[in-house]
Amino acid sequence: MAHDVVRVCFVCLGNICRSPTAEGVMRHLVENEGLAGRILVDSAGTAAYHVGERADPRSRQAARERGIALASRGRQFEDGDFDRFDYVLAMDTENLSNLRALPGADTFEGVLALARDFDAAAPSGADVPDPYYGGDSGFDHVLDLCEAACRGLIDHLRDAGHID
Repeated sequence: MAHDVVRVCFVCLGNICRSPTAEGVMRHLVENEGLAGRILVDSAGTAAYHVGERADPRSRQAARERGIALASRGRQFEDGDFDRFDYVLAMDTENLSNLRALPGADTFEGVLALARDFDAAAPSGADVPDPYYGGDSGFDHVLDLCEAACRGLIDHLRDAGHID
């Protein structure tokens, strides 16, 4: 990475459940580990279904119960985002495929991968399941998966020498 700051974008379909949860978890960990200013975090969706909307209330509630704020507004992954980020991490294989098909993906010099690729306990190619149509426990499960992936990402960034 050619930056003094590592820029990470988490991506799901609508940017109201999984990717804002990952963004919130990562921001929380970055702040708690004294890495603010070294890692910048954002999220986006591959679709424009919820542009400008807050994260799903169930996502916000589950995160709030763990002391994590989900403050971002939904946005669509856009032209230029591949130039703005060092890591573009999809929450599932379908969105990873959608990202790979976008202009700029073929020349992206950063890491385009699944978020759970950074979770050492996750099987290869593991998705973060979409909790949207399920019950409250699905949102807690997403938080658990995002926390493991984000902790693994921070470890990876340290091991790679991108952060101290």
